[in-house]
Amino acid sequence: MFCTLRKYFLERSVDIILKASIPKLREKLLEALQAVLPIVAIVLVLCFSIAPVSPSILLCFLLGAAMIIVGIMFFTLGAEMSMSPMGERVGAMLTKSRSVPLIIGVGFLLGFLITISEPDLQVLANQVPNIPNAALIGTVALGVGIFLIIAMLRILFGISLNILLIGFYIVVFLMAMFVPKNFWAVAFDSGGVTTGPMTVPFIMALGVGVSAIRSDRHAGNDSFGLVALCSIGPILAVLVLGLLYPSEAAYTPVEIPEMENSQEMIMLFVHGLPHYAKEVAIALAPIVAFFFLFNAFYIKMPKKPLISISVGLLFTYLGLLLFLTGVNVGFMPVGNYIGKMIGSKEFNWILLPIAMLIGYFIVKAEPAVHVLNKQVEDLTAGSIPARAMELSLSIGVASSLGLAMIRVLTGISVMYFLIPGYVLALGLSFFAPKIFTSIAFDSGGVASGPMTATFLLPFAMGACEAIGGPERIVSDAFGVVAMVAMTPLITIQLLGVEYKFRTRKEREARARVQAKLEAYADDDIIEL
Repeated sequence: MFCTLRKYFLERSVDIILKASIPKLREKLLEALQAVLPIVAIVLVLCFSIAPVSPSILLCFLLGAAMIIVGIMFFTLGAEMSMSPMGERVGAMLTKSRSVPLIIGVGFLLGFLITISEPDLQVLANQVPNIPNAALIGTVALGVGIFLIIAMLRILFGISLNILLIGFYIVVFLMAMFVPKNFWAVAFDSGGVTTGPMTVPFIMALGVGVSAIRSDRHAGNDSFGLVALCSIGPILAVLVLGLLYPSEAAYTPVEIPEMENSQEMIMLFVHGLPHYAKEVAIALAPIVAFFFLFNAFYIKMPKKPLISISVGLLFTYLGLLLFLTGVNVGFMPVGNYIGKMIGSKEFNWILLPIAMLIGYFIVKAEPAVHVLNKQVEDLTAGSIPARAMELSLSIGVASSLGLAMIRVLTGISVMYFLIPGYVLALGLSFFAPKIFTSIAFDSGGVASGPMTATFLLPFAMGACEAIGGPERIVSDAFGVVAMVAMTPLITIQLLGVEYKFRTRKEREARARVQAKLEAYADDDIIEL
């Protein structure tokens, strides 16, 4: 009898959770459509104009795009239902423990495990020709884990974020001098893809939890900056990895699928599903196992929120499976092919305006950007409206992609763009309000959403292969993600400087008015 009742209530709880998820699924579907459709529209225009493709390739691309949309829908909802609550629960438990060794140990383990399951990192790893996927993913995860420890120690001891950022970026650029240049762009791209929907909720939750240990008034502001430091770890780790692998990449050209009929096209995706189902299971298993063991021994959550997290994990798995299959089978090959077609033309300079156009619209469609824009608007009490943020980020990302295409066309080293960019960003940190600097560096990966690694990078690789040959792929095509990720560092801090001067002028104006009022004697005031 007891078992029957338990089964009934369990099934009832699952049913309630699934029904409650339907409105959220609609919301996430809209966000996914907004993220993917601009790319689809631009690709269709290119296919019907300067980069014609066969009907089979186009249909494969459209089916891949549909899978990506559904995958993003399930994945974002799943991450919201599972990853955020998991991070919050772990962060709350660590706060209660007030144990520095436990915070450091759990922080490293979480940073390592959650990074492994980051979809953008998996997409990037599949495209790097001279490093095995497992080696690159493991190295990046190790870098995130180590720097998450550093970030949490910074919060505990109140160390200035500016000092750490300047110090570590100096180390990054000095180390790059000893690493083959082929690895520079890949290293900075690795830093840009780690800040995604899997990683950020955990890291931010841990930051809030650790900051709660401190009781001073600056503790809340110091909770920002964890993501900023965790983005440096992968860069340093991949630079070290670059010393262990040959500088010359054994690049394998992307295979463009050619199908005679619709059945062959469907089978292409069907054959890909088991492979990516295994990959996703291997990626998610460590963090899932860790959480449930941690919950069993420390957190001991009630059954209902635990069921909700479990449903969220199923959504996450399904979303990742559809996303990676759609990306690898139908989306990336077409991006590569179109880039190759345009790059082989006499007027290949058109790559520049096309990339800038994609960049302008792609950042407007990124859901995380809208959250960032609202955050800055609230922080400034409306002085910097979300519309101004959106416009400045769109222009910034468009400019960064234009510069990335200049690299593809000319072969200019990525360091000629990254060094001045980071010098400017770090210089602005002395003038912008500290909270704006923290948000800016935390948001470095926000602009480089799923479409950057899945379409723009293959697009750049195809163009680079057509213009300069396969040997230029690693050194000149990679770096697109890094260029896009650098944009918010400058844009948000510039807006912070503007806000600082604007508020200072308002205070000075109020002070002048107050001084004039105080200059009048009481008998000088005429009552009407």
